[in-house]
Amino acid sequence: MSVSCGIVGLPNVGKSTIFNALTAAQAEQGNYPFCTIEPNVATVEVPDPALERIHNHIRTDRVLPAICQVTDIAGLIAGAASGEGMGNKFLGSIRECDAIMQVVRCFEGASVLREDPVDPIGDIEIIELELVLADLDTVQKAIERNKKKMRSQDKEAVAAEAAYLRAEALLEAGTLLRTVTWSEQERLHLKPLCLMTSKSMLYVANVADDDLAGEGALAQRVAAHATKVDAAFVPFCGDLESELRKLDDEERAEFMSELGVTELGLGRLITEVYRVLGLRTYYTAGEKEIRAWTIRAGDRAPVAAGVIHTDFEKGFIRAEVYSVDDLDQHKSESAIRAAGRLRTEGRDYVMQEGDVCHFLVGK
Repeated sequence: MSVSCGIVGLPNVGKSTIFNALTAAQAEQGNYPFCTIEPNVATVEVPDPALERIHNHIRTDRVLPAICQVTDIAGLIAGAASGEGMGNKFLGSIRECDAIMQVVRCFEGASVLREDPVDPIGDIEIIELELVLADLDTVQKAIERNKKKMRSQDKEAVAAEAAYLRAEALLEAGTLLRTVTWSEQERLHLKPLCLMTSKSMLYVANVADDDLAGEGALAQRVAAHATKVDAAFVPFCGDLESELRKLDDEERAEFMSELGVTELGLGRLITEVYRVLGLRTYYTAGEKEIRAWTIRAGDRAPVAAGVIHTDFEKGFIRAEVYSVDDLDQHKSESAIRAAGRLRTEGRDYVMQEGDVCHFLVGK
């Protein structure tokens, strides 16, 4: 399955800087409003140490990590839901994303154009009000479209109406839909609307290079807000990460050691994306390639096989499974088999993080 994230925030909070740091792309950066006009889109390889562990024991020509699509979108301002600034063009770009990374400036300084004092919670409130208003408009249009079906007493339309009206009332009260518990039926009716306040949110606190852990007062305000609204929080120094990405491997390792940094910010962000979306990774490994595949927590073996090819789910017979830890211990698949650690699993097997699989599929 593919994973996508949208980077959002007010103008000039460092969205494009962070996009460039994550993707090694060269999106335009500038100290003026709407520097980003068209969405910048890049495909990011998901950092995964397990791939190297597998490759240490199974030598192949190709090692393919999982990927995540990242979209950097024009800065949002008050009134965007009604067309101000980049308006609905901005909002339309994030409707299809799985998760939203909201960048918030969490450091003082004169380097960024801003008339008001730095206020990360005020910035968040501006953005989330616009998302609420945009979702409210979407839901109200859905209610209007559903009225014709309602007149014919269509059962699905009646159930959809109940979900729409509940969402409408919550949004009118300014409630973020992801903070509310929904039934499975309600989720099914609301899913096609791609409501933005129902998406997983990561607050990316763009911090200064003397607050890499996000322990400063401004970043901690964002961390507390994230807990309050059921979101994730990641401190990230966009300027520093951009500089690190420009260095070669040896220079980067030396610089990170001096700073006491053990991992690039990309790894922390992707880890949080996977956590809030409830994603897991399993692997296939053979003579041609080693590859990471993304699935959802709780997916069974046939569904995991279907990520490779839809026909594999239909034709699934069984899976041979071992773990990356098994491979580290026994050094080869043949040794794993000889030690009795290679398991045969059927259709009801729930996939685990770090499984390495061979699928037997019928025609």
